[in-house]
Amino acid sequence: MNLPARNLLTRRTALHAGLSLLLPTSVQAAEPAEGIAAMLERVFQPLLAEHGIPGLAVAVTHQGRRQFASFGVASRTSGRPVSEHTLFEIGSLSKTFTATHAGWAVARGAIRLDAPPGRYLPALRGTAIDAATLLHLGTYTAGGLPLQFPDEVTNESLLDYFRAWKPSAAPGRIRRYSNPSIGLLGHVAAVATGRDFIESMQEEVFPALGLSKSFLRVPKEAQELYAWGHDKAGREIRVNPGVLDAQAYGVKSTAADMIRFVEANLQPQSLSPAMRQAVQATQAAHFRAGALVQGLGWEQYPEPVKLETLLAGNASTMALDPHEAAPVDGPAGARPGTWFNKTGSTNGFGAYAAFVPGRRAGIVILANRNFPIEARVRAGQAVLQALA
Repeated sequence: MNLPARNLLTRRTALHAGLSLLLPTSVQAAEPAEGIAAMLERVFQPLLAEHGIPGLAVAVTHQGRRQFASFGVASRTSGRPVSEHTLFEIGSLSKTFTATHAGWAVARGAIRLDAPPGRYLPALRGTAIDAATLLHLGTYTAGGLPLQFPDEVTNESLLDYFRAWKPSAAPGRIRRYSNPSIGLLGHVAAVATGRDFIESMQEEVFPALGLSKSFLRVPKEAQELYAWGHDKAGREIRVNPGVLDAQAYGVKSTAADMIRFVEANLQPQSLSPAMRQAVQATQAAHFRAGALVQGLGWEQYPEPVKLETLLAGNASTMALDPHEAAPVDGPAGARPGTWFNKTGSTNGFGAYAAFVPGRRAGIVILANRNFPIEARVRAGQAVLQALA
């Protein structure tokens, strides 16, 4: 339910000042007399034309209150308008759910993050990948697993691929963003709990988080909510199946569900004990790499964080290139003064989520076009800074 703007923002002078400094030059700041609904309109509406985005759904939470803003259409062919209940592909933002699933398996005693994958997959015992731990897999520090599986790898040859893999560094020495890395973590956690990963997520994890319209395989009754992505040529497309796709980039969700997920991360004490432990596990800081601190799924930055730091941490080089990694010193638990974020993309969709527990504030941006990550980060940071 949308809430009146006055309930979400009272310091309008601060809003005006913050936005004038932080917004892209193509987006005008909200006037002091305008509230958060008008601010979201002014921040996001110009992005549709600037980046050729057919539809966009935005959700904001602040101090326990939500606000939604929807723009454009879920499909240019049908002209159906976007709402907070439209299903979008969230791409690699799915990795935060896979990490939560792994934390949930830890809470149930099914796996240990400091154990090697071969403990749960005997076929990997004694191989190079077995020198890494499940934590290394979840933080992309196993030793140089690539961004994508080679084209010749199939679900049937998955374990053969990992048995033959040769690292380029010792575990924990480099961070190389990788679908196979966190994909294997999700696969191991599912095997250890005795469930199919997709069934476990849809029947146990999503419900435990309070998510009723999030799917790895969209059922027939929800197909009418599923937006069509749009590629660079404007053609309507959806994600293709791939090896460990569900674990790495397979979630489809709504702005309404995703903001609930953000709120679960802001206040995990509202969850069941096992799910609370799972969410808290994803917020622990483990490795420093480049501009970011890598947690389990989520990427994080100590507050206050500058826009240029967020842009550097979310730059394409962080996904495409290996970076030297160093363990984070100090307690492993989450720090309240931390900015958490994650981007996600498929060929036809783009997503971004960010939250700051110390402010009890978060934002979700879902689009049916893979528009530039820089634009997502700039818009998200402008909104959250304004709410501060």
